[in-house]
Amino acid sequence: MPPAPDVTGGRPSDLVGRRVADYLVEREIGRGGMAVVYRARDLRLDRTVALKLLAPELARNDTFRRRFTHESRVAASIDHPHIVPVFEAGETDGLLYIAMRYVPGQDLRVMLDRKGPLPAPTAGRIAAQVASALDAAHAHDLVHRDVKPGNILVAEGTDSDHPEHVYLTDFGLTKKSLSLTGFTTVGQFVGTLDYVAPEQISGRPVDGRCDVYSLGCVVFETLAGGPPFRRDDDMALLWAHQFDPAPPLTVHRPDLPAGVDAVMAKALAKSPEDRYGSCGEFVAALRAAASAAGADGGSHRATGVAGRGALPPGEAAPPPQPPRWALPVYPGSSPADGH
Repeated sequence: MPPAPDVTGGRPSDLVGRRVADYLVEREIGRGGMAVVYRARDLRLDRTVALKLLAPELARNDTFRRRFTHESRVAASIDHPHIVPVFEAGETDGLLYIAMRYVPGQDLRVMLDRKGPLPAPTAGRIAAQVASALDAAHAHDLVHRDVKPGNILVAEGTDSDHPEHVYLTDFGLTKKSLSLTGFTTVGQFVGTLDYVAPEQISGRPVDGRCDVYSLGCVVFETLAGGPPFRRDDDMALLWAHQFDPAPPLTVHRPDLPAGVDAVMAKALAKSPEDRYGSCGEFVAALRAAASAAGADGGSHRATGVAGRGALPPGEAAPPPQPPRWALPVYPGSSPADGH
C-alpha cells in the first residue's frame, strides 16, 4: 500500500483533482493541525460535500480510529437542524475521512474577524442555535469539547426574522479522542486555548457543562470582540481559565444591562457545579438579562457623576473610572481611585 498523502503538511492543492474513496476532491476550504477540509463531489449521488481528511498519524492509532468511528456514528445519528449532517465516516488508503453536508457561507471566526463585535440580537440568535445543537448532542451522551467560532458555520437564513442559519460541526474529532491516543500530552491541546474549560485543563472528567463554559467564551467574544481571557502566553492563559475571575462583559459593551455580567459569570464559573445545567438554560438567562434594559428604562446606567445629578443638555459625561480589577494596567491609578 502506498503511503498516505500528507493532508495537513503538504501543499493545499496536493489532493485537488484526486479521488478519495467515492469522492472527487475539488478544492481546499479549511485547514488545521489535525485535518484539512475540502469541497468534494460525491460520485455516487452527484452532490457536493465537505470532505474532512484527518492526519495520517491518527489513522495509524487503533485507539483513536475506534473512538473516531464511534463518535462519528453517534454524531451522524443526531437529526438536528443546527448540527451539520454527517453522511459517512470511513478509512481509505491510510486516511480517515468524514463526509458532511457542504454548508455555503462562512464560519463564525471569519465573521468576527471581518465584522468585530456583533449586535446583541445577532449574537443572541447565533448563541441560541448553537445551544440547541449542543443540548441535542448532550441528550445523546456526546460532549463536543471543542466549541469555538471556527466550528460554528453561519449560513444564510430563511427570512428577515431568521437572517442566519447556524450549524455546529466537528463532533468526530474531540480532545478526548486525541488524548486517548497519546497524540496529546498533559498541558497540550489541539486548536486554540481561548475556549477550554478548567476541568479539561486539569484532566478531570467532563460532561455537557464543559460545553456550557466554552459556549460562554464564544458568546463573550461575539459581544466583546475578543475572548474573556487574553494573555501573552499559553501558560498564563491556562492559569486564567482555572483561577482568574471572568472580566465583566459590560466593560467592553456598556450598552448592555449590568445583569448580563452575572449571567456570564455563572456560565464561566470554574466549577461545573456552579454553571448552568444546560446551554439552553444559559442562553435563556442571557436573553432575559439583556431584555431587562427595556423593562427598567436603562436605569442601570449612570446619567451623571456621583454628587452632580443629571448632566446639563449637551454636556458629555466624563469617562468612567476603570474597574478595580483593571487598576494595575492604568498608570497612575491606585485602589483609592477606583469604585
